[in-house]
Amino acid sequence: MVALVADPIAVERLLADLAAESDGAVALFVGLVRERNAGRRVVALTYDAWPEMAISELETIEREALAAHGATAVRIVHRTGTLDVGEVSVAIAVAAQHRDAAFAACRFAIEALKHRVPIWKKERYDDGSEAWIEGA
Repeated sequence: MVALVADPIAVERLLADLAAESDGAVALFVGLVRERNAGRRVVALTYDAWPEMAISELETIEREALAAHGATAVRIVHRTGTLDVGEVSVAIAVAAQHRDAAFAACRFAIEALKHRVPIWKKERYDDGSEAWIEGA
């Protein structure tokens, strides 16, 4: 399951149906809006996406994580819209039979998302200025 959502990400719901009895591990990555970036105080982030392409690429990443890393289930959810400092911007949960596979698939998913998915972020600073931030 992959999704772009405007509402807050409920991490507990993301995990609820993830693991099967045959799984021995779940790895979870949660990205948060941080208060400082490059020496500037951030007061909010706005995420914008090309939804059709973003969902398609997230589904590709999900399939790749399942096939290449031995995961049994992958969940990727990313926020859009304006988020305050401390809010969850992205959550990735991966189930696998063993922890090495869960960690590897989770790491793969966040790195692939940052490099390949058309999601952009604009930081708003405490001085009222704004800047689009380049991805990885």
